[in-house]
Amino acid sequence: MTTALITGSTAGIGAAFARRLAADGHDLVLVARDTKRLREQATELHDRHGIEAEVLTADLAADAGIEAVTARLGDRRHPVDLLVNNAGFGNKGRYLEVSLADELRMLKVHCEAVLRLTSAATEAMRDRGRGGVVNVASVAAFVPRGTYGASKAWVVQFTQGVARDLGGSGVRLMALCPGFVRTEFHERAGMGTDNIPGWMWLDADKVVATALHDLARGRTLSIPDPRYKALMGAAKLVPRGMLGGLSSRTGRKYGPQ
Repeated sequence: MTTALITGSTAGIGAAFARRLAADGHDLVLVARDTKRLREQATELHDRHGIEAEVLTADLAADAGIEAVTARLGDRRHPVDLLVNNAGFGNKGRYLEVSLADELRMLKVHCEAVLRLTSAATEAMRDRGRGGVVNVASVAAFVPRGTYGASKAWVVQFTQGVARDLGGSGVRLMALCPGFVRTEFHERAGMGTDNIPGWMWLDADKVVATALHDLARGRTLSIPDPRYKALMGAAKLVPRGMLGGLSSRTGRKYGPQ
């Protein structure tokens, strides 16, 4: 039986990964900041699917939290076969309206934590000759849209670059780039969603199903819906300056501010 470690596991896409992987028979290491929610999640998944679910409370905006998770990923006696770097958040407000401390906290979680956790996981996986990493990014990575989009663009470039460097090692890496997903993400950031068209919303369980299918096929990038694939293809045809203006206006209306 293999083991998957999921950050940000108690809500949204992370919780969907936990449900799917537990249903498929994987043991889990569940990582989030809320110990109570983690324990409730672990109990539910164990009782429903008969898998072992380990709880690891960690705040990935702090060095201590990152170090706790990297230590678990480096435990050769209890190897992790799949890492899902899902933890993340958005800040409400335009650039310079968000405090620098909050911007740096976002980069800590979206970039530094992803780098350090991926490094810890893949080193152990390469030695065993097998393993996988899914780094959750966003379609915001493909449009000029402030710190959030920039951090997710870093995730995509980093993941695909590492995937090439580790080619032939038995370790697979993939960046997952969904659009709007029905989760707690926007509510936690204090962002309104009433104006978002219904067709733009994705289901978290379907996103995860597509992601795991794409990972198994060896893809390094997954945009888990034909509608968003079409939108991203069209975005490549729009002049960069015009795209920047459109994404700025759209982001203030719909997305992470």
